[in-house]
Amino acid sequence: QVQLVESGGGLVQIGASLRLSCAASGRTLSNFAMGWFRQAPGKEREVVAAINWSGGSTYYTDSVKGRFTISRHNARNTVYLEMNSLKPEDTAIYYCAARTGSSWKARGDEYDYWGQGTQVTVSS
Repeated sequence: QVQLVESGGGLVQIGASLRLSCAASGRTLSNFAMGWFRQAPGKEREVVAAINWSGGSTYYTDSVKGRFTISRHNARNTVYLEMNSLKPEDTAIYYCAARTGSSWKARGDEYDYWGQGTQVTVSS
């Protein structure tokens, strides 16, 4: 069993930056590929970024490419999402998720464990 806790969300203005963290407990994170997902009001959950077990392979949805960076520090059992040049359309609850295995996936149903989420609001 893996417990995931997100932090770092908040209310920011257009163009600002935020760094989300996802701290894991229960098992070592190096056994898992990780993903960040988000869900905006009235919309379906979507993948934002994903990373393989070592950090050597990453995925980004088109709308965040060049602005967001996913990374991980396995020794700290933590995954990060650095978000720059934030836009109002980035407003959502952001969730981290863990997938048993080494490779990332872009579908939420491929992930086994989920955090409770952290709210990101970008104000215009």
